[in-house]
Amino acid sequence: MPVHGPSAAYKHGTAPRVGVLLTNLGSPDEPEAPAVRRYLKQFLSDTRVVEIPRLVWWPILNGIILNTRPKKSAAKYRMVWTPEGSPLKVHTERQVKMLRGYLHKRGIDVEVAGAMRYGNPAIADSLDELVAKACDRILVLPLYPQYAASTTASTFDAVAAWSATQRNLPGINFVRNFHDQPAYIAALAASVREHWEREVGPPDVLVMSFHGLPRRTLELGDPYHCECLKTGRLLAESLGLYEDGYRITFQSRFGKAQWLEPYTAPTLAELGRAKTGRVDVICPGFVSDCLETLEEIAMEGRDEFVAAGGGKFTYIPCLNERDDWIHALTDIVAANLQPMLRKAPTVSQLAAARADALERGARN
Repeated sequence: MPVHGPSAAYKHGTAPRVGVLLTNLGSPDEPEAPAVRRYLKQFLSDTRVVEIPRLVWWPILNGIILNTRPKKSAAKYRMVWTPEGSPLKVHTERQVKMLRGYLHKRGIDVEVAGAMRYGNPAIADSLDELVAKACDRILVLPLYPQYAASTTASTFDAVAAWSATQRNLPGINFVRNFHDQPAYIAALAASVREHWEREVGPPDVLVMSFHGLPRRTLELGDPYHCECLKTGRLLAESLGLYEDGYRITFQSRFGKAQWLEPYTAPTLAELGRAKTGRVDVICPGFVSDCLETLEEIAMEGRDEFVAAGGGKFTYIPCLNERDDWIHALTDIVAANLQPMLRKAPTVSQLAAARADALERGARN
């Protein structure tokens, strides 16, 4: 069997299309231990995610973690699962649908699909879907505002692995990050202000919690830490906050190694011990609510703060399907599509071309 298998049948005269692929991290197919085990095995086998030598990591992963963690994680997933499925998958599917409509309103006629780096729908399957729709240029946008090798670069790895199997390879462009994109920051700020209006004013402290990474990644040159700090600073400036009015922290620490600091859970406990009257928490590194925001922050984080003696704890939801966020996403996509659309006319351009052709035909 050839390494480069058959591509979608090529037909002369087929109008080429441009495709957009939105990707996110992923989640298990169901909140049950076997499905969580499959998901965790794929996730934790990625050398971008866990950079421990295989000889050391493999016995730990297969002998300990995959035999103990799936049941515990499945119980947590059940706490946030929706009738439609995983919150992350549901929000991503809605974002794909909305982006498609917003692009069309701007006269940009492209195919839009979604995929997950781990779990389903797989990146390879969604790329196959776009190619089957005659897309010969594809823009890949990982829904991670801040670049990290363990997320953004891992997505590129998956796209590259799929590319290695293709005979008729489409042109592929890649969005690296959007951590300081003005419309993204504005959408975050607007979500906070609306929350404060409902709460009748700002909190004593706004905690901005980003997903954590081992500190070693920063020392090896990963820009993630710096991009998180920039996002936090820009959001604070938009909200008019001084340094004592907000904290930037990192959550989801795993293992005994030192991770990016300060850690979210100890920070919330510290604020609780200081008898802080109210703390709001937002997770600017996530554009969709998921296990890490709904369970780890909105539930566990609240318990940490209150148990330590804190007052009121409120969680500010992710951007999800906010109109201003989808407009920001449309801006990002449209800007990156510009060099790819030279061969693919927009809806308005096609209409103008048809009208021009009819007029010329009438004159002749």
